[in-house]
Amino acid sequence: MAHQPKGTSAAKLPLEGLRIIDLTTVIMGPYATQTLADHGADVIKVEPPEGDVMRNGVPMRNPRMGAISLLLNRNKRSVALDLKKEAGRAALLRLCKDADVLISNVRPAAMRRLRLGEEDVRVVNPRIINVALVGYGQSGPYAARPAYDDLIQGISGVGSLFERSGSTEPRYVPFAISDRIVALAAAHAVLAAVIQRDRTGKGVSVEVPMFETMAQFVLGDHFAGRVFEPDLGGTGYNRYLTANRRPYRTSDGYICVLIYMEKHWHGFMESLGRLEEMLANPRMATHTARANHYHEAYGMVADILLTRTTAEWLELFERLDIPCVPLNDLDAVIDDEHLNAVGFFETQEHPTEGTVRYTGVPNRWNGERLSIRRHAPRVGEHSVEVLREVGFSPDEITKMAADGVTVDAP
Repeated sequence: MAHQPKGTSAAKLPLEGLRIIDLTTVIMGPYATQTLADHGADVIKVEPPEGDVMRNGVPMRNPRMGAISLLLNRNKRSVALDLKKEAGRAALLRLCKDADVLISNVRPAAMRRLRLGEEDVRVVNPRIINVALVGYGQSGPYAARPAYDDLIQGISGVGSLFERSGSTEPRYVPFAISDRIVALAAAHAVLAAVIQRDRTGKGVSVEVPMFETMAQFVLGDHFAGRVFEPDLGGTGYNRYLTANRRPYRTSDGYICVLIYMEKHWHGFMESLGRLEEMLANPRMATHTARANHYHEAYGMVADILLTRTTAEWLELFERLDIPCVPLNDLDAVIDDEHLNAVGFFETQEHPTEGTVRYTGVPNRWNGERLSIRRHAPRVGEHSVEVLREVGFSPDEITKMAADGVTVDAP
């Protein structure tokens, strides 16, 4: 781990010196490498001369610089290479020679056709960590199937949970939840592989499958009775699956509240003068009883909350120390006083995109946030810089650009 990004402070960069060759596209892979780049890794995003397809996601001020792409690619360097050309393939192998990690969500079979499979990369760097982000474990019958966030939400059971919890039909979560969860699993796998490599001196191959990762995630809450043999009551955690677990309507809006612990229920019902009524109801009197009748318990709360304003309920719940928040829409999240007070957003002047506001790195190191050191690059913005670092001469780079192998976008 000998590479140091320019203009950084070792005290603030946990992954300083880790070089990652990033062959990922769309959201899952780029979010995994964004997470690593945010923590100091030197991530070299290798993309085709036309750029990663996600660059075209609107809105945008300039072509191939869409909003999601800006967020996914900050703190990275971009090298444009046409890997279908021999010179592009050779350049990628030269990048891998001195790298710690190669991460890709290109299907393994396609990587082998390009002669960039694990065995090809290990010839130039036996210590490299080869991370394959795949839709399905490659030893199973779904290995060759395409995988996207919507499909994985469906096959892992996420979509069906909406219907079980009261929706009229299955639905998808309205953001790329599978991509982003699996991305974080991939980032963890990369770090574990680096520790193992540094202990043993040998590179390792890591496969991170979307389906299995999301199945573990979903079943962690909803395996329920099928954990046991014989079955002790089927699947699903009933508290999560009641239609009455939702933001509650008030007389003038919505509120999110979790009346959960015994002291919460007692304090809430006592403040309404209804504690004796609750204690007299065998389905509501104790935590265990309510746990078996969450739909009824939360339904009662829903009816009660209709009777006052959001502000009135927030004041009461805060006084009773009952967890609660208002229901934010997306604009309210962006304008939230807490996020702005802790410096969650970072505004920078991008050389081509003007003023850009990034979401920051959530965690803190020794009380400080990790900064955004590099703006999101244009396609091939660092091609010349990086190719020179690995030994290409100016004449070789000029020829590669003339032949369409790379793009020079200073």
